[in-house]
Amino acid sequence: MRPTLERFIRALRVSDVPVSVREGLEAHEVADLVGFADRDILKHALAATMAKTEDEKDRFEECFERFFARDELDSSALDAIAEGEDGEGDGEADPGEAEGETDGALAPLPLADMLLAGDGPAIAQAMEAAANQVGVSEVRFVTQRGVMARRLLDEMGLRDLERMIWELRRRAGEGDRDRADRLEAGRRYLLDEARDLVARQVELFARPNAERLREEFLAEARLSSLESRDLERMQRLVRKIAKRLAAKHTRRRRHARRGRLDVRRTIRRNIGHDGVPFDLVWRHKKIDRPRVVAICDVSRSVSAAARFLLLFLYSLNEVLAEIRAFAFSDRLAEVSQTLDEAEAAQAIDLVLETIGFRPTDYGRMLEDFDENFLDAVDRRTTVIILGDGRSNNTAPRQDLLEKIYRRAKRVIWLNPEPKPFWGTGDSEMPRYVPYCHLAQVCNTVKHLERVVDDLLELAAKGA
Repeated sequence: MRPTLERFIRALRVSDVPVSVREGLEAHEVADLVGFADRDILKHALAATMAKTEDEKDRFEECFERFFARDELDSSALDAIAEGEDGEGDGEADPGEAEGETDGALAPLPLADMLLAGDGPAIAQAMEAAANQVGVSEVRFVTQRGVMARRLLDEMGLRDLERMIWELRRRAGEGDRDRADRLEAGRRYLLDEARDLVARQVELFARPNAERLREEFLAEARLSSLESRDLERMQRLVRKIAKRLAAKHTRRRRHARRGRLDVRRTIRRNIGHDGVPFDLVWRHKKIDRPRVVAICDVSRSVSAAARFLLLFLYSLNEVLAEIRAFAFSDRLAEVSQTLDEAEAAQAIDLVLETIGFRPTDYGRMLEDFDENFLDAVDRRTTVIILGDGRSNNTAPRQDLLEKIYRRAKRVIWLNPEPKPFWGTGDSEMPRYVPYCHLAQVCNTVKHLERVVDDLLELAAKGA
Protein backbone atom coordinates (compact mmCIF):
# COMPACT_ATOMS: atom_id res chain seq x y z
CA MET A 1 0.00 0.00 0.00
CA ARG A 2 3.04 2.30 0.03
CA PRO A 3 2.48 3.51 -3.57
CA THR A 4 -1.15 4.29 -2.65
CA LEU A 5 -0.04 6.37 0.34
CA GLU A 6 2.54 8.18 -1.81
CA ARG A 7 -0.19 9.13 -4.29
CA PHE A 8 -2.39 10.31 -1.42
CA ILE A 9 0.42 12.53 -0.09
CA ARG A 10 0.82 14.00 -3.58
CA ALA A 11 -2.95 14.62 -3.71
CA LEU A 12 -2.70 16.47 -0.37
CA ARG A 13 0.07 18.71 -1.69
CA VAL A 14 -1.96 19.51 -4.78
CA SER A 15 -4.88 20.40 -2.48
CA ASP A 16 -2.75 22.98 -0.60
CA VAL A 17 -2.03 20.77 2.40
CA PRO A 18 1.76 21.14 2.74
CA VAL A 19 3.37 17.82 3.66
CA SER A 20 7.11 17.86 4.33
CA VAL A 21 9.40 14.91 3.64
CA ARG A 22 9.60 14.22 7.37
CA GLU A 23 5.81 14.25 7.72
CA GLY A 24 5.55 11.91 4.73
CA LEU A 25 7.91 9.43 6.40
CA GLU A 26 5.94 9.68 9.64
CA ALA A 27 2.72 9.04 7.69
CA HIS A 28 4.20 5.79 6.37
CA GLU A 29 5.14 4.75 9.92
CA VAL A 30 1.64 5.58 11.16
CA ALA A 31 0.02 3.64 8.30
CA ASP A 32 2.20 0.63 9.11
CA LEU A 33 1.06 0.81 12.74
CA VAL A 34 -2.70 1.26 12.25
CA GLY A 35 -3.08 -0.52 8.91
CA PHE A 36 -5.59 0.15 6.15
CA ALA A 37 -8.39 -2.11 7.40
CA ASP A 38 -10.25 0.50 9.47
CA ARG A 39 -10.86 3.57 7.30
CA ASP A 40 -11.77 5.96 10.16
CA ILE A 41 -8.75 5.06 12.28
CA LEU A 42 -6.47 5.54 9.27
CA LYS A 43 -8.02 8.93 8.48
CA HIS A 44 -7.65 10.29 12.03
CA ALA A 45 -4.11 8.94 12.37
CA LEU A 46 -2.92 10.48 9.12
CA ALA A 47 -4.70 13.76 9.88
CA ALA A 48 -2.88 14.02 13.21
CA THR A 49 0.40 13.54 11.33
CA MET A 50 -0.04 15.81 8.31
CA ALA A 51 -2.77 18.44 8.96
CA LYS A 52 -1.67 21.31 11.21
CA THR A 53 -4.27 24.09 11.02
CA GLU A 54 -8.08 24.07 10.92
CA ASP A 55 -8.07 24.95 7.21
CA GLU A 56 -5.62 22.15 6.48
CA LYS A 57 -7.75 19.69 8.46
CA ASP A 58 -10.82 20.59 6.39
CA ARG A 59 -8.88 20.20 3.13
CA PHE A 60 -7.34 16.95 4.41
CA GLU A 61 -10.73 15.42 5.17
CA GLU A 62 -12.15 16.43 1.79
CA CYS A 63 -9.11 15.04 -0.03
CA PHE A 64 -9.17 11.80 2.01
CA GLU A 65 -12.82 11.13 1.28
CA ARG A 66 -12.31 11.78 -2.41
CA PHE A 67 -9.09 9.77 -2.72
CA PHE A 68 -10.24 6.68 -0.85
CA ALA A 69 -13.74 6.66 -2.37
CA ARG A 70 -14.25 3.31 -4.02
CA ASP A 71 -17.63 3.33 -5.67
CA GLU A 72 -18.78 -0.24 -6.19
CA LEU A 73 -19.28 -1.35 -9.76
CA ASP A 74 -22.84 -1.54 -11.04
CA SER A 75 -23.66 -5.17 -10.19
CA SER A 76 -27.00 -5.11 -12.02
CA ALA A 77 -25.30 -4.12 -15.27
CA LEU A 78 -22.72 -6.88 -14.81
CA ASP A 79 -25.46 -9.45 -14.08
CA ALA A 80 -27.26 -8.45 -17.27
CA ILE A 81 -24.05 -8.90 -19.27
CA ALA A 82 -23.35 -12.29 -17.67
CA GLU A 83 -26.90 -13.60 -18.20
CA GLY A 84 -27.50 -12.15 -21.64
CA GLU A 85 -30.41 -9.96 -22.74
CA ASP A 86 -32.95 -12.77 -22.42
CA GLY A 87 -32.04 -13.22 -18.75
CA GLU A 88 -31.93 -17.04 -19.12
CA GLY A 89 -28.27 -17.44 -18.26
CA ASP A 90 -27.10 -18.80 -14.94
CA GLY A 91 -24.66 -15.95 -14.29
CA GLU A 92 -21.63 -17.98 -15.40
CA ALA A 93 -19.99 -17.99 -18.79
CA ASP A 94 -19.99 -21.21 -20.79
CA PRO A 95 -16.64 -22.94 -20.21
CA GLY A 96 -15.92 -23.19 -23.89
CA GLU A 97 -16.75 -19.51 -24.41
CA ALA A 98 -14.87 -18.37 -21.31
CA GLU A 99 -11.71 -20.01 -22.55
CA GLY A 100 -12.20 -18.54 -26.01
CA GLU A 101 -12.23 -22.01 -27.61
CA THR A 102 -15.44 -21.80 -29.64
CA ASP A 103 -14.65 -23.47 -32.96
CA GLY A 104 -10.99 -23.13 -31.96
CA ALA A 105 -10.87 -19.73 -33.66
CA LEU A 106 -10.74 -17.16 -30.82
CA ALA A 107 -7.81 -16.81 -28.45
CA PRO A 108 -8.51 -16.56 -24.71
CA LEU A 109 -9.11 -13.02 -23.46
CA PRO A 110 -9.17 -12.43 -19.66
CA LEU A 111 -11.18 -9.19 -19.97
CA ALA A 112 -13.92 -10.95 -21.94
CA ASP A 113 -13.94 -13.80 -19.45
CA MET A 114 -14.44 -11.38 -16.53
CA LEU A 115 -17.31 -9.60 -18.31
CA LEU A 116 -19.09 -12.82 -19.33
CA ALA A 117 -18.71 -14.18 -15.78
CA GLY A 118 -19.92 -10.90 -14.20
CA ASP A 119 -16.82 -10.85 -11.98
CA GLY A 120 -17.06 -7.32 -10.55
CA PRO A 121 -14.20 -7.53 -8.01
CA ALA A 122 -11.79 -8.82 -10.66
CA ILE A 123 -12.80 -6.05 -13.08
CA ALA A 124 -12.39 -3.39 -10.38
CA GLN A 125 -8.96 -4.75 -9.43
CA ALA A 126 -7.86 -4.87 -13.08
CA MET A 127 -9.08 -1.30 -13.62
CA GLU A 128 -7.16 -0.01 -10.58
CA ALA A 129 -4.00 -1.79 -11.75
CA ALA A 130 -4.37 -0.37 -15.26
CA ALA A 131 -4.97 3.12 -13.85
CA ASN A 132 -1.72 2.92 -11.88
CA GLN A 133 0.14 1.55 -14.88
CA VAL A 134 -0.84 4.37 -17.26
CA GLY A 135 -0.46 7.06 -14.58
CA VAL A 136 -4.04 8.29 -14.30
CA SER A 137 -3.03 10.15 -11.13
CA GLU A 138 -0.70 12.25 -13.31
CA VAL A 139 -3.70 13.93 -14.96
CA ARG A 140 -3.28 17.71 -14.89
CA PHE A 141 -6.12 19.15 -16.94
CA VAL A 142 -9.85 18.43 -17.16
CA THR A 143 -9.50 18.05 -20.94
CA GLN A 144 -7.38 14.91 -20.40
CA ARG A 145 -10.29 12.85 -19.11
CA GLY A 146 -11.21 11.18 -22.40
CA VAL A 147 -7.61 10.40 -23.35
CA MET A 148 -6.80 8.95 -19.93
CA ALA A 149 -9.96 6.80 -19.89
CA ARG A 150 -9.04 5.33 -23.28
CA ARG A 151 -5.43 4.64 -22.22
CA LEU A 152 -6.69 2.90 -19.08
CA LEU A 153 -9.01 0.64 -21.09
CA ASP A 154 -6.35 -0.10 -23.69
CA GLU A 155 -4.10 -1.24 -20.84
CA MET A 156 -6.91 -3.57 -19.69
CA GLY A 157 -7.19 -5.05 -23.21
CA LEU A 158 -10.04 -3.08 -24.76
CA ARG A 159 -8.58 -3.25 -28.28
CA ASP A 160 -8.43 -7.04 -28.10
CA LEU A 161 -12.01 -7.04 -26.82
CA GLU A 162 -13.14 -4.91 -29.77
CA ARG A 163 -11.40 -7.28 -32.20
CA MET A 164 -13.16 -10.22 -30.56
CA ILE A 165 -16.55 -8.49 -30.90
CA TRP A 166 -15.83 -7.79 -34.58
CA GLU A 167 -14.77 -11.41 -35.20
CA LEU A 168 -17.88 -12.77 -33.47
CA ARG A 169 -20.16 -10.56 -35.57
CA ARG A 170 -18.32 -11.58 -38.73
CA ARG A 171 -18.92 -15.25 -38.01
CA ALA A 172 -22.65 -14.48 -37.56
CA GLY A 173 -23.54 -17.69 -35.74
CA GLU A 174 -26.49 -17.52 -33.32
CA GLY A 175 -24.29 -18.11 -30.28
CA ASP A 176 -21.68 -15.76 -31.67
CA ARG A 177 -24.18 -12.93 -32.07
CA ASP A 178 -25.43 -13.35 -28.51
CA ARG A 179 -21.90 -13.39 -27.15
CA ALA A 180 -20.97 -10.33 -29.27
CA ASP A 181 -23.99 -8.41 -27.94
CA ARG A 182 -23.05 -9.22 -24.36
CA LEU A 183 -19.44 -8.17 -24.91
CA GLU A 184 -20.56 -4.95 -26.62
CA ALA A 185 -22.68 -4.16 -23.55
CA GLY A 186 -19.60 -4.94 -21.44
CA ARG A 187 -17.52 -2.59 -23.58
CA ARG A 188 -19.98 0.28 -22.98
CA TYR A 189 -20.02 -0.60 -19.28
CA LEU A 190 -16.21 -0.42 -19.08
CA LEU A 191 -16.20 2.97 -20.81
CA ASP A 192 -18.63 4.38 -18.23
CA GLU A 193 -16.68 2.96 -15.28
CA ALA A 194 -13.35 4.19 -16.66
CA ARG A 195 -14.73 7.70 -17.14
CA ASP A 196 -15.98 7.70 -13.53
CA LEU A 197 -12.59 6.57 -12.21
CA VAL A 198 -10.73 9.21 -14.23
CA ALA A 199 -13.26 11.86 -13.12
CA ARG A 200 -12.34 11.12 -9.48
CA GLN A 201 -8.66 11.53 -10.30
CA VAL A 202 -9.41 14.82 -12.06
CA GLU A 203 -11.12 16.09 -8.92
CA LEU A 204 -8.02 15.16 -6.91
CA PHE A 205 -5.19 16.22 -9.19
CA ALA A 206 -6.42 18.34 -12.10
CA ARG A 207 -9.06 20.60 -10.59
CA PRO A 208 -6.74 22.09 -7.93
CA ASN A 209 -4.22 22.66 -10.71
CA ALA A 210 -6.88 24.46 -12.75
CA GLU A 211 -7.73 26.56 -9.68
CA ARG A 212 -4.07 27.48 -9.35
CA LEU A 213 -3.90 28.54 -13.01
CA ARG A 214 -7.01 30.65 -12.50
CA GLU A 215 -5.46 32.32 -9.44
CA GLU A 216 -2.28 33.06 -11.39
CA PHE A 217 -4.38 34.68 -14.09
CA LEU A 218 -6.33 36.76 -11.56
CA ALA A 219 -3.11 37.85 -9.81
CA GLU A 220 -1.99 39.41 -13.10
CA ALA A 221 -5.41 40.80 -14.10
CA ARG A 222 -6.22 44.50 -13.80
CA LEU A 223 -8.33 45.03 -10.70
CA SER A 224 -10.58 47.49 -12.51
CA SER A 225 -11.54 44.84 -15.08
CA LEU A 226 -12.54 42.10 -12.66
CA GLU A 227 -16.01 40.61 -13.07
CA SER A 228 -18.31 40.35 -10.08
CA ARG A 229 -18.11 36.53 -10.18
CA ASP A 230 -14.35 36.77 -9.55
CA LEU A 231 -14.56 38.93 -6.40
CA GLU A 232 -14.94 36.09 -3.92
CA ARG A 233 -12.13 34.10 -5.54
CA MET A 234 -9.93 37.21 -5.56
CA GLN A 235 -10.58 37.85 -1.87
CA ARG A 236 -9.46 34.29 -1.09
CA LEU A 237 -6.36 34.86 -3.20
CA VAL A 238 -5.51 38.11 -1.38
CA ARG A 239 -5.83 36.41 2.01
CA LYS A 240 -3.64 33.52 0.84
CA ILE A 241 -0.91 35.89 -0.40
CA ALA A 242 -1.12 37.94 2.80
CA LYS A 243 -0.80 34.78 4.88
CA ARG A 244 2.27 33.74 2.88
CA LEU A 245 3.91 37.14 3.38
CA ALA A 246 3.10 37.10 7.09
CA ALA A 247 4.69 33.66 7.49
CA LYS A 248 7.76 34.73 5.52
CA HIS A 249 8.45 37.89 7.48
CA THR A 250 7.54 36.40 10.87
CA ARG A 251 10.21 33.73 10.31
CA ARG A 252 12.74 36.42 9.46
CA ARG A 253 11.93 38.34 12.64
CA ARG A 254 12.42 35.23 14.79
CA HIS A 255 15.74 34.53 13.08
CA ALA A 256 16.88 38.12 13.60
CA ARG A 257 16.08 37.90 17.32
CA ARG A 258 18.51 34.99 17.63
CA GLY A 259 21.28 37.09 16.06
CA ARG A 260 24.95 36.46 16.76
CA LEU A 261 26.76 35.42 19.92
CA ASP A 262 27.45 38.29 22.36
CA VAL A 263 30.89 37.19 23.56
CA ARG A 264 31.36 39.77 26.35
CA ARG A 265 27.98 39.17 27.98
CA THR A 266 28.40 35.40 27.62
CA ILE A 267 31.74 35.51 29.47
CA ARG A 268 30.32 37.72 32.24
CA ARG A 269 27.28 35.50 32.71
CA ASN A 270 29.38 32.33 32.98
CA ILE A 271 31.99 33.56 35.49
CA GLY A 272 30.35 31.30 38.06
CA HIS A 273 31.05 28.30 35.81
CA ASP A 274 34.79 29.08 35.64
CA GLY A 275 34.29 30.65 32.22
CA VAL A 276 32.75 27.53 30.66
CA PRO A 277 29.96 28.92 28.41
CA PHE A 278 27.00 26.93 29.68
CA ASP A 279 24.67 29.92 29.29
CA LEU A 280 24.95 31.62 25.89
CA VAL A 281 23.88 35.21 25.31
CA TRP A 282 22.92 36.25 21.80
CA ARG A 283 23.05 39.69 20.31
CA HIS A 284 19.58 41.01 19.67
CA LYS A 285 18.61 43.03 16.68
CA LYS A 286 15.36 44.85 17.30
CA ILE A 287 13.08 44.99 14.29
CA ASP A 288 10.19 47.39 14.54
CA ARG A 289 7.04 46.25 12.86
CA PRO A 290 6.03 48.92 10.36
CA ARG A 291 3.21 51.30 11.25
CA VAL A 292 1.01 51.99 8.25
CA VAL A 293 -1.39 54.79 7.39
CA ALA A 294 -3.39 53.86 4.31
CA ILE A 295 -5.28 56.62 2.45
CA CYS A 296 -7.50 55.17 -0.26
CA ASP A 297 -9.36 56.88 -3.05
CA VAL A 298 -12.72 55.08 -3.21
CA SER A 299 -14.16 56.93 -6.17
CA ARG A 300 -15.58 54.77 -8.92
CA SER A 301 -12.40 54.62 -11.01
CA VAL A 302 -10.17 53.38 -8.17
CA SER A 303 -12.52 51.56 -5.79
CA ALA A 304 -11.55 48.05 -6.95
CA ALA A 305 -7.87 48.60 -6.17
CA ALA A 306 -8.73 50.25 -2.83
CA ARG A 307 -10.85 47.25 -1.81
CA PHE A 308 -7.98 44.82 -2.21
CA LEU A 309 -5.30 47.06 -0.70
CA LEU A 310 -7.34 47.39 2.51
CA LEU A 311 -8.07 43.67 2.56
CA PHE A 312 -4.37 42.98 2.00
CA LEU A 313 -3.23 45.23 4.84
CA TYR A 314 -5.81 43.99 7.32
CA SER A 315 -4.75 40.40 6.61
CA LEU A 316 -1.22 41.24 7.79
CA ASN A 317 -1.94 41.91 11.46
CA GLU A 318 0.92 39.65 12.54
CA VAL A 319 3.64 41.71 10.87
CA LEU A 320 2.19 45.24 10.97
CA ALA A 321 2.29 47.01 14.31
CA GLU A 322 -0.59 49.37 13.61
CA ILE A 323 -2.82 50.11 10.63
CA ARG A 324 -4.93 53.24 10.36
CA ALA A 325 -7.10 53.34 7.29
CA PHE A 326 -8.69 56.40 5.69
CA ALA A 327 -11.00 56.60 2.69
CA PHE A 328 -12.12 59.54 0.61
CA SER A 329 -13.89 60.67 -2.50
CA ASP A 330 -14.56 64.35 -1.82
CA ARG A 331 -14.02 64.33 1.99
CA LEU A 332 -11.71 62.18 4.11
CA ALA A 333 -12.94 59.85 6.86
CA GLU A 334 -11.15 57.33 9.05
CA VAL A 335 -12.51 53.81 8.54
CA SER A 336 -10.22 51.87 10.92
CA GLN A 337 -12.98 51.22 13.44
CA THR A 338 -15.39 50.03 10.76
CA LEU A 339 -12.80 47.56 9.51
CA ASP A 340 -11.99 46.38 13.04
CA GLU A 341 -15.59 45.77 14.07
CA ALA A 342 -16.71 43.67 11.11
CA GLU A 343 -15.31 40.98 8.85
CA ALA A 344 -12.91 42.77 6.52
CA ALA A 345 -14.65 42.08 3.20
CA GLN A 346 -18.08 43.15 4.54
CA ALA A 347 -16.62 46.24 6.22
CA ILE A 348 -14.92 47.31 2.99
CA ASP A 349 -18.24 47.00 1.14
CA LEU A 350 -19.83 49.23 3.79
CA VAL A 351 -17.03 51.82 3.41
CA LEU A 352 -17.48 51.91 -0.36
CA GLU A 353 -21.24 52.37 0.02
CA THR A 354 -21.01 55.26 2.51
CA ILE A 355 -17.95 57.15 1.26
CA GLY A 356 -17.22 55.98 -2.26
CA PHE A 357 -18.34 56.76 -5.80
CA ARG A 358 -18.31 60.57 -5.48
CA PRO A 359 -16.27 63.19 -7.39
CA THR A 360 -12.65 63.16 -6.21
CA ASP A 361 -10.99 66.12 -4.52
CA TYR A 362 -7.39 65.40 -3.49
CA GLY A 363 -6.82 68.93 -2.20
CA ARG A 364 -9.77 68.65 0.18
CA MET A 365 -8.58 65.19 1.28
CA LEU A 366 -5.13 66.56 2.17
CA GLU A 367 -6.69 69.49 4.04
CA ASP A 368 -8.88 67.13 6.08
CA PHE A 369 -5.89 64.94 6.90
CA ASP A 370 -3.72 67.91 7.88
CA GLU A 371 -6.42 69.35 10.16
CA ASN A 372 -7.60 66.16 11.86
CA PHE A 373 -5.15 63.29 11.51
CA LEU A 374 -1.62 64.60 11.02
CA ASP A 375 -0.64 63.33 14.48
CA ALA A 376 -1.02 59.78 13.12
CA VAL A 377 2.21 60.30 11.15
CA ASP A 378 5.66 60.17 12.75
CA ARG A 379 9.15 58.94 11.87
CA ARG A 380 8.07 55.29 12.20
CA THR A 381 5.06 55.60 9.91
CA THR A 382 4.75 54.53 6.30
CA VAL A 383 2.00 56.42 4.48
CA ILE A 384 0.46 54.54 1.55
CA ILE A 385 -1.75 56.58 -0.76
CA LEU A 386 -3.77 54.68 -3.34
CA GLY A 387 -5.32 56.84 -6.02
CA ASP A 388 -5.09 58.04 -9.60
CA GLY A 389 -4.28 61.64 -8.59
CA ARG A 390 -7.17 63.04 -10.65
CA SER A 391 -8.58 65.94 -8.67
CA ASN A 392 -11.30 67.21 -11.03
CA ASN A 393 -9.36 70.46 -11.62
CA THR A 394 -9.49 71.48 -7.94
CA ALA A 395 -6.47 72.83 -6.02
CA PRO A 396 -4.03 69.89 -5.57
CA ARG A 397 -2.49 71.25 -2.29
CA GLN A 398 0.84 69.50 -2.85
CA ASP A 399 2.23 71.67 -0.03
CA LEU A 400 0.26 69.54 2.42
CA LEU A 401 1.66 66.34 0.93
CA GLU A 402 5.14 67.83 1.39
CA LYS A 403 4.29 68.32 5.07
CA ILE A 404 3.39 64.62 5.38
CA TYR A 405 6.55 63.71 3.45
CA ARG A 406 8.75 65.52 5.95
CA ARG A 407 7.08 63.87 8.97
CA ALA A 408 6.78 60.28 7.72
CA LYS A 409 9.37 57.56 7.46
CA ARG A 410 8.17 56.77 3.97
CA VAL A 411 5.44 57.95 1.58
CA ILE A 412 4.36 55.48 -1.08
CA TRP A 413 1.90 56.44 -3.83
CA LEU A 414 0.22 53.60 -5.71
CA ASN A 415 -1.50 54.67 -8.92
CA PRO A 416 -3.72 52.24 -10.87
CA GLU A 417 -3.15 54.20 -14.11
CA PRO A 418 -0.22 53.54 -16.48
CA LYS A 419 2.59 56.11 -16.17
CA PRO A 420 1.96 57.67 -19.62
CA PHE A 421 -1.43 58.83 -18.26
CA TRP A 422 0.12 60.67 -15.29
CA GLY A 423 -0.19 64.39 -15.88
CA THR A 424 -2.81 64.10 -18.62
CA GLY A 425 -6.19 65.80 -18.25
CA ASP A 426 -6.92 66.56 -14.60
CA SER A 427 -4.15 64.27 -13.26
CA GLU A 428 -1.97 66.05 -10.67
CA MET A 429 0.60 63.26 -10.33
CA PRO A 430 3.59 65.36 -11.54
CA ARG A 431 2.91 67.73 -8.60
CA TYR A 432 2.69 64.90 -6.07
CA VAL A 433 5.57 62.65 -7.20
CA PRO A 434 8.40 64.88 -5.78
CA TYR A 435 6.96 64.37 -2.30
CA CYS A 436 6.82 60.57 -2.48
CA HIS A 437 9.65 58.20 -1.61
CA LEU A 438 8.11 55.81 -4.10
CA ALA A 439 5.45 56.33 -6.74
CA GLN A 440 4.57 53.43 -8.99
CA VAL A 441 1.83 51.78 -11.02
CA CYS A 442 -0.27 49.33 -8.99
CA ASN A 443 -3.29 47.82 -10.68
CA THR A 444 -2.99 44.06 -10.01
CA VAL A 445 -2.78 41.88 -6.91
CA LYS A 446 0.76 40.96 -7.95
CA HIS A 447 1.70 44.66 -7.75
CA LEU A 448 0.15 44.90 -4.28
CA GLU A 449 2.06 41.84 -3.12
CA ARG A 450 5.35 43.28 -4.39
CA VAL A 451 4.80 46.64 -2.66
CA VAL A 452 3.88 45.11 0.71
CA ASP A 453 6.73 42.59 0.47
CA ASP A 454 9.21 45.39 -0.19
CA LEU A 455 7.79 47.40 2.72
CA LEU A 456 8.26 44.49 5.13
CA GLU A 457 11.71 43.78 3.68
CA LEU A 458 12.83 47.35 4.36
CA ALA A 459 11.42 47.15 7.89
CA ALA A 460 13.43 43.95 8.52
CA LYS A 461 16.60 45.73 7.42
CA GLY A 462 15.81 48.72 9.63
CA ALA A 463 15.64 51.04 6.61
